[in-house]
Amino acid sequence: MNKKTITVEILVNAPIEKVWEFWTEPKHIIQWNFASDDWECPRAQNNLKVDGKFKIRMSAKDGSAGFDFEGTYTVVKKYKVIEYLIVGDDSRKVQINFTPIHNGVKISEIFEMENENSEKLQREGWQSILNNFKNYAENLK
Repeated sequence: MNKKTITVEILVNAPIEKVWEFWTEPKHIIQWNFASDDWECPRAQNNLKVDGKFKIRMSAKDGSAGFDFEGTYTVVKKYKVIEYLIVGDDSRKVQINFTPIHNGVKISEIFEMENENSEKLQREGWQSILNNFKNYAENLK
């Protein structure tokens, strides 16, 4: 990663198999992949393999805004790491590490910053999505 990066982390009290499933399967992604309660994730497509693509729709519930978050996988090691390039002008890199720990999994996301939003806003948004994932995974395990 050549650009400035931000790291967000969370500890999820669930088995690695469930964490991986909930993180990668579209039927689960739509349940947690948004940063605040006034947003939603109505659609997700995911072809989890090297050179595979994903496309996730994020929308304001009131219909006032929305965007597609898309990327292409560069590394996929089941239960260990996922890396991808975000589709866009700057092709930012993202790395997600899954580390089994006692009673759960530590998830670390390292992403290259974009230039539109502040570092604080980016960190808070990505962390909020991780928090949603934790709540979802721990309630369904």
